[in-house]
Amino acid sequence: MNLIFFNDNRSAFLPLTYTRPLPKLRIGILTIEEKWLAYFDKKGVTPSVSYLVEDYLSKKYPAKVDDINLFVNSRFLPGKRLTDFVISNLIADEALFYNGSLVAAKCTWKQFNEQSYYIKDTNESLIGIELKKLTDFFIHNGQAIEDDFDLLTEGRKSEPISSTNTVIGNRIFLEAGARVEAAVLNATTGAIYIGKNAEVMEGSLVRGGLALCEGAALKMGAKLYGPTTIGMHSKIGGEVTNCVVQDFSNKGHDGFIGNSVIGSWCNLGADTNTSNLKNNYGEVKIWDFSKHQLVNSGLQFCGLLMGDHSKCGINTMFNTGTTVGVSANVFDSGFPPKHVPSFSWGGSAGFQDYDLNKMFDVAARVMERRGMHLEDEDRAILTSIYQQTAQFRQ
Repeated sequence: MNLIFFNDNRSAFLPLTYTRPLPKLRIGILTIEEKWLAYFDKKGVTPSVSYLVEDYLSKKYPAKVDDINLFVNSRFLPGKRLTDFVISNLIADEALFYNGSLVAAKCTWKQFNEQSYYIKDTNESLIGIELKKLTDFFIHNGQAIEDDFDLLTEGRKSEPISSTNTVIGNRIFLEAGARVEAAVLNATTGAIYIGKNAEVMEGSLVRGGLALCEGAALKMGAKLYGPTTIGMHSKIGGEVTNCVVQDFSNKGHDGFIGNSVIGSWCNLGADTNTSNLKNNYGEVKIWDFSKHQLVNSGLQFCGLLMGDHSKCGINTMFNTGTTVGVSANVFDSGFPPKHVPSFSWGGSAGFQDYDLNKMFDVAARVMERRGMHLEDEDRAILTSIYQQTAQFRQ
């Protein structure tokens, strides 16, 4: 099977989809791509995978087209019913739609582009979580954690939980190499998953749901309210509630973040705080990348949305619904604006362009600490984003 992921509303998931395809993002325990592959694996199917993306991303994430392809909309998270239907009931020349959106199509490249397939509408019986915007990552994270927990732990036994911990509830699973000592784990409000070689340090207080992914760590005395996801090799301290943090990012010290989505390779300085509720309890406005302005989000709770490679200094304060683009560096006293464009350097007193070569130097050093390298493809992607977002830094 030749599986090709696409996203029919990329701008709704910026700034995180500036740097990668939507299926590479993590929600719940797994990335969207990993979820689909795990369900396929349970059906004994191992597809080849590629992506339909913008031209500047296509060298790193190319599309590989076969005679007949399975095109999957990465905004729809898989479940057993949906994947069973796609594998067993969707035949060549057919496409599955839900509320006017294409969910999946099994067809040729020509049919996909010309929309010349036979349309099969479905209802909610097949559809689980549909992502419509970036804030849906924390809105739907609780259900995503539960679904992934069941998927990953079915028929398996957790590693033993040390007697030094206080354990409440039974939906707790530790992978091999996970280390948890002298912590409080309360799974009565949601499942708690501790990934391979992840660590919960002494004094941590965890109220599920929680996905602490492979190699991630909760620092001593951390306070985690669910539903929260901490991506692979990310380190978290302080107080966190209902957040999704992608891989290789750090919030290692005290401070509060809530109802937020943080990209990869980000660092939040000590005592960084986000407001996630307006003083008047009103609706939060957030930056709309298609309209180039702040719009009503429909949410009462919304904190920080931050793209890959962005950083903030100690004591940084973010207002409700702040969006920080890719490779921004925020510091200084006071609140920065609610939209900090990509490659901005500064704070409440004003911003200047973050020099691209300096940014490359920092990114390379950060990644080398994790045994990874900033490849030429990554530099080309970041250069394109720098050019695309120049208009917002005027």
